[in-house]
Amino acid sequence: MNITMAQLDFRVGDIQGNADIILKASNTAISQEGSKLIIFPELALTGYSPEDVLLREELHLQCHAALKYIIDNMPDITIALGMPWKTEDALYNSAIVLQNKKVIAKYHKRCLANYTVFDEKRYFQAGSSTTTFTLENKTFGILVCKDTWHDDIMLETKESGAEYIISLNASPFDASKAGKRHQMLKQQTQERCLPTFYVNLVGAQDELVFDGGSIVTDTNGNIHRQGAYFKEELVTINTDNLSQNNTIINEAIPNKIELIYNALVLGVREYIQKNSFNGALLGLSGGIDSALTLAIAVDAIGHNNITTVMMPSKYTSELSLNDATQLAKNLNVKHITIPINNITDITTTELSSHLKPKIHNTTAENIQARTRGVLLMALSNNTGAIVLTTGNKSELAVGYSTLYGDMAGGFAVLKDIPKTMVYKLAEYYNERQSKDIIPQSIIQRAPSAELSPNQTDQDSLPPYEILDEILYYYIDQKYSSSQIKELGFSQNTINRVIKLVNHNEYKRRQSPIGIRISESSFGKDRRHPITITNPE
Repeated sequence: MNITMAQLDFRVGDIQGNADIILKASNTAISQEGSKLIIFPELALTGYSPEDVLLREELHLQCHAALKYIIDNMPDITIALGMPWKTEDALYNSAIVLQNKKVIAKYHKRCLANYTVFDEKRYFQAGSSTTTFTLENKTFGILVCKDTWHDDIMLETKESGAEYIISLNASPFDASKAGKRHQMLKQQTQERCLPTFYVNLVGAQDELVFDGGSIVTDTNGNIHRQGAYFKEELVTINTDNLSQNNTIINEAIPNKIELIYNALVLGVREYIQKNSFNGALLGLSGGIDSALTLAIAVDAIGHNNITTVMMPSKYTSELSLNDATQLAKNLNVKHITIPINNITDITTTELSSHLKPKIHNTTAENIQARTRGVLLMALSNNTGAIVLTTGNKSELAVGYSTLYGDMAGGFAVLKDIPKTMVYKLAEYYNERQSKDIIPQSIIQRAPSAELSPNQTDQDSLPPYEILDEILYYYIDQKYSSSQIKELGFSQNTINRVIKLVNHNEYKRRQSPIGIRISESSFGKDRRHPITITNPE
């Protein structure tokens, strides 16, 4: 029997559109694959995740109307799809099985995810029982996402008669998730001797990216089929093949940097397209961060849809001007130059009588950054293009950024990318292109904001190799100051970094959203008070 996993992109809130996608894929699975069963991801009907829209009654009325529409128009195939299921006294995250134009099974997710970016207990009640259904004398158990990771739920499902598991997922990407999925599925299917059809969502929603990579395993934990990463695909396999060793594939997980780069491209593309922006704008400084942001944007939406803006001040070096121009030429994007000296001079003159005893260096630097922010936002207002900010996670962590200046924009592409990883991604991009699209002079030069004479980042910050390690242990691993010191770092440097991280929480709350590639991104993952006494 052929079974198809529909690794597709479903838009949040587009319930009728998602219903049409389900019907179209179901018809394709029959006509092209001869499938008897098609499986869709978690909450496919609403898109993942509707968040507080789940609290609105009209959403559930639309869902049940769409379900009836699917049932009335479904072809001769069994359909398993994810949707919210509302009763008089509860709301569930459910898998619904349709067969012969009726609902034959319902399963309510039992293990609700309520950590990092997940808030499922805010909306859903947990289910309490297993569910199976039969198709062509084969019995299938149904699980939803996190349920698959739990031994007891897998065991109960097997004991209820399941010979196969179908698992509906909307599993957000992070850099280590693909390997963890492989390991979990191999272990679970091997221990329970249950072949598993694990279908995952693909696409992006706000800061979350879903990477696909759907998997079929046999009773021995071998992977027989895997969907592509970051691409829509109908993945089909015949159940008879699950016992044939010659169909086993190698574990196909791209390297970490490749996964991250592709996640960034998909995240940018989907945010711009799904929110109907007329392209993108970004300030091109001649530095590594804006260079990488531009490369990602070109891969995401094409060079014809991007404008770069060089906004030189009296501190901008000739090297920066040349590098920015060369990069824009290499990527064939529209590139304009708007000098800011006159604007900042006028601003400083008008402020001078109100600043005593004289303008502070930081104030003067921030005027430059905010002038650039004003110009970019004016161009955005005029064209309908979104401003992509170019700051990285290291800078955002310690406040090395300017509110309403370089933080001004609609989407922060590198928000979860540490500075040291920025360099790795730039090198990876050039290798991918088989030539130095990003000039080596950009990659090799010392990073600088160029807001004052002879300025470099390391005038104000520890070397990024040290800074990023301390940030990793403090933010990602939740280490204390004393635990970090045991790793060999200077106590003074640790104290300084921790103080900067906690002091600048107010800035991060006002920054644009950006693509999540770790389990400790600034946003839903890290929820830290702004006002706090002596934080560790």
